Amino acid sequence: MDDHLGRVYDSMASMFERHAADGAYNAHYDRPALLELLGDVRGKRVLDAGCGPGFYSEQLIERGAQVVAIDASEPMVELARARLGDRCVVQQQMLGEAMPFDDNSFDAIVCALTIHHVDDRHAALVQLCRVLRPGGVLVLSTQHPTTDWLHKGGSYFDVVVETDVWKRPEGNWQVSFWREPLTSLCDAIFRAGFLIERLVEPLPADSMRERWPEYHAQLLEEPGFLHLRLLKRPVV
Repeated sequence: MDDHLGRVYDSMASMFERHAADGAYNAHYDRPALLELLGDVRGKRVLDAGCGPGFYSEQLIERGAQVVAIDASEPMVELARARLGDRCVVQQQMLGEAMPFDDNSFDAIVCALTIHHVDDRHAALVQLCRVLRPGGVLVLSTQHPTTDWLHKGGSYFDVVVETDVWKRPEGNWQVSFWREPLTSLCDAIFRAGFLIERLVEPLPADSMRERWPEYHAQLLEEPGFLHLRLLKRPVV
């Protein structure tokens, strides 16, 4: 989670960890689909950018990757360190700021449900491109712009801050994020130095149908997230 819009997670880090561990949209939708899009990571050095409590890092390590994880939220960093121990370097870092990593130092990057919390998305993407080696891959997931527009209204082409209310037994969470049209996100991606190799509107895992049939049915008709597999553009 990154930037000031994502700092709401500071106050609900432990609750989010409990929810995301086996939650419908995290464990049975975004995580399996995004990691499948990334592919084989055995022996690769992978940056988990916006690691939250460390669930993606944990699965990347189990799949044979050498992982470095970063997040802007100190409570999230603490949770990730507790989960990952000495298997992974975890440090606090804002995505929109200069990263303390060498150029071309990662084989792959995962940025899961984070970029829409970042104020300067272009600056964040520039940094991610800088630390990715030539031929490296960045996979990112974000809110689906069409679904957000249908639910929020207004002009589809507006770039605005929206707020969702997540209703939970512990209380309601208000989570803000940037809504922007697909062309705006794609432009930021290209200007940062990436090419889009694949654009995926993921389908939910079968395990969601068994436990949350209403969510599963909804996601078969209306995409919740957008997944992108990006390649570092060759310098000409």
